[in-house]
Amino acid sequence: MSKTLKLIRGIHGLKRWQQASVVTIGNFDGVHIGHQQMITRLCEESQQRGLPSVLVTFEPLPHEFFAGDKAPLRLMSLRDKLGYLAEHSDLDALLCLRFDKNFSQQTAEQFVKRILVEGLDAKYVLLGDDFRFGYQRLGDFDLLKQEAEQAGFDVEAMTSVCHRDKRASSTLVRTTLAEGNLEQAAELLGRPYRLSGRVVKGDQLGRQLGYPTANIHLKRSNLALSGVFAVSVDTSLGVYQGMANIGWRPTIAGRELRFEVNIFDFSDDIYGQYLDVDFHAKLRDEQRFDSIDRLTTQLGLDEQAAREYFRAKDAVIA
Repeated sequence: MSKTLKLIRGIHGLKRWQQASVVTIGNFDGVHIGHQQMITRLCEESQQRGLPSVLVTFEPLPHEFFAGDKAPLRLMSLRDKLGYLAEHSDLDALLCLRFDKNFSQQTAEQFVKRILVEGLDAKYVLLGDDFRFGYQRLGDFDLLKQEAEQAGFDVEAMTSVCHRDKRASSTLVRTTLAEGNLEQAAELLGRPYRLSGRVVKGDQLGRQLGYPTANIHLKRSNLALSGVFAVSVDTSLGVYQGMANIGWRPTIAGRELRFEVNIFDFSDDIYGQYLDVDFHAKLRDEQRFDSIDRLTTQLGLDEQAAREYFRAKDAVIA
């Protein structure tokens, strides 16, 4: 996409916006095919009206604020969301609102007045048909429609997108990932599921076993998937195939969640690089082995399985 996506940070950032807009609101966790259709619809309206398009989202996500450690696992960091939208949409701006105690206690009417009317001068607002907002989630499409009539902007509700007779949702993506169904997750996302992060120094165990790994720093202690996977890795030197492990490394009594990637046919120093890792197939669950030798043997079987997966995939494409 040719546009530069502008990040508006919080309510204070809106003071410098000062232009009429078309707007959509939501978590957009994972930016799945339903989200993508909403964004496309918003950008169509933006072009027709000659007004900039703004996606409003929250940090942390509301369910994370309320549920804490018990919240559903996040699919995508804010950084990755920004990167994806900048590359794959025609959006003009993303407004990221800090979701804290004060913000959570404002009524739906206050949200409309402060954010949509005074902050963004919204002329058109697009919502998902299940979206709720404001204190105790009392705001819905009907309330927004009433507020819009008084404030003078248009509203539209977007019907849900279905895939295989199920509503496309971030929850469904999480479920398919937890089940190890990477193919269906990719269908729901319109692309392979991706995790990104910076390579940091690990304990070098993989190198000692003959399987050197890029240890990718995690900013969170839980992820939407775990186990051993066939992956592709986008580095500054190109895209490579490999295998990844997400887990606690029970064979060596690991005490922290690790995300480690063995990149096939690759030996360059990439410490400090930011890598994008796409997940294509789950090879197995993480398991504990009785000895390091048995772990090494299994790593050889994992590599063989991953390489065979990519050979078969390439054969189908060819």
